[in-house]
Amino acid sequence: MKEVTYVEALMEAFTEEMRRDDKVFHLCGNHGPLAALIPEFGEERVRACPISEEAYVGAGIGAAGSGFRPIISPGMMTFAFTAMDQIVNQMAKIHYMFGGQAPFPLVFRASTGGGRSAAAQHSQSPHPMFMNLAGLKLIMPSTPYDAKGLMKSAIRDNNPVVFFEDQILAASPTKQEIPDEEYTVPIGVADVKRQGRDVTVIAISKMVSHALAAAEELAGQGIDVEVVDPRTLVPMDVPALRASVQKTGRVVIVDEACLTCSAAAEISALITEDPATFRALKAPPKRVCSPNVPIPYSPIMEQFCLPDKDNVIQGIREVLG
Repeated sequence: MKEVTYVEALMEAFTEEMRRDDKVFHLCGNHGPLAALIPEFGEERVRACPISEEAYVGAGIGAAGSGFRPIISPGMMTFAFTAMDQIVNQMAKIHYMFGGQAPFPLVFRASTGGGRSAAAQHSQSPHPMFMNLAGLKLIMPSTPYDAKGLMKSAIRDNNPVVFFEDQILAASPTKQEIPDEEYTVPIGVADVKRQGRDVTVIAISKMVSHALAAAEELAGQGIDVEVVDPRTLVPMDVPALRASVQKTGRVVIVDEACLTCSAAAEISALITEDPATFRALKAPPKRVCSPNVPIPYSPIMEQFCLPDKDNVIQGIREVLG
């Protein structure tokens, strides 16, 4: 076993997969940490592109249809909004428009989320809109272990995969043990981060750490919280989420996105529309999300908007009654 940060885990995934398959290469807005790959793989496979996201996202889609496995990295998702035509009308649909005759294996990775006082344009959590784009898989890992294993699975997948990395997690010096040997984490499989019996907290990406902190604090008060990390939002491990809620009878869903049409809203619907899970509920589901406002630049106002441990605890207390 060895200890790595979130970014170090991703870099290991890139290195291993680029050694494994010479069709894997990067298209990026700037090299950043990816520059460490150049000595071994060269600039042909780690390409810094001109600041035209629409152009190099489109080039990546074309490369995927030509037998390559590109990893497209615009940096912040904010920058890639200029490439939404390529993402929405090409990346998500081209496999279907070709009648499945050609695979388009690519990974589109970008940083999302707030918490760094980067202001409204650079603090967004747009994953719900990508959940609504049929044809894309969507991954949001919360730990270095999951980040590495899921990135390797994403690179090997023959479909377009969107891989969102929370910018707080990506900048964190916190390390986690991962195996020395190669491993992957399957796409579409949730993970129970903490077993519990009184209430289920389903938390997405960075929100997992807040959920675990809340669970530890409440454990001292005799409240046993189960924390479930979907890890993959599309496809979502619905049976695992429902099984946890059926066990505890209560659920709090923590999502940094705005409340309206959030991933939390979709998860809530998936829970309540299932007869067995609905009958098991002892209280209505509770969503803990950001308000429907652009994230402020002011650190105090930003902190007020973003869900944290205290918000999770408040939500848990509400469903416990």
